[in-house]
Amino acid sequence: MALTMTDVDRFEASRPRLEAIAYRLLGSASEAEDAAQETFLRWQAADVDRIEVPEAWLTKVLTNLCLNQLASARARRETYVGQWLPEPLLAGDPMLGPADTAEQRESVSYAVLALLERLSPGERAVYVLREAFDYPHREIAEILDITEAASQQIFHRAKKHVADGKARTEIDEAAVRRIVDEFLAAATSGRTEPLVRLLTQDAVAIGDGGGKVPARAKAFEGALAVAKFMRGLFKPSEAKRALAGGSPEVYAMTA
Repeated sequence: MALTMTDVDRFEASRPRLEAIAYRLLGSASEAEDAAQETFLRWQAADVDRIEVPEAWLTKVLTNLCLNQLASARARRETYVGQWLPEPLLAGDPMLGPADTAEQRESVSYAVLALLERLSPGERAVYVLREAFDYPHREIAEILDITEAASQQIFHRAKKHVADGKARTEIDEAAVRRIVDEFLAAATSGRTEPLVRLLTQDAVAIGDGGGKVPARAKAFEGALAVAKFMRGLFKPSEAKRALAGGSPEVYAMTA
């Protein structure tokens, strides 16, 4: 049946939240937009008058679409050009979703998005819905068709996996700024030695060509190899402008 303007407006009011959930689940902004649009098509085809809680219905449909996509991700990435990495977004992008608590902000950090790739689709869904969007386990259980107890167990297991994979250290913003400034200064110098001094000896650089352009299949390993690679990526003029202006893009890349 045809949607009324009220039905369309109700969906559009939920779209930002749906896209934010999908981005955390899929690690790709374009795939998140596609998942939200497919959810709208399902909404358009549904008998919306029979849906008691539209927000819950939309979240369930979107989550299941994302789970299906995650389940097939391994097969799709076998033909991916290069190594697949989550797509970073700049701070303030609406698709990042809520950032009211430390847990919500951390849940969308690039490091955590990369760690989420190690979780099963079900673990990832429970972790995202609970940690990033503060859904109660009762609602998560309804969305995923599991018991509330199972949701709690899956969440604790997923949270432990994520915690085991990341360093438990506080981030000093002043120190981050200093490191970024030093990195950009080294990059503009056109010399390898200053970059080597900023890297640990076991540094690793992994490239992602976006699945469309050639990317090095083998990671660069070791401070010298990584420094040479990074020096080649930076044009001195661009790095100098970033250094002078405190470019948010640079800080996003280092997060």
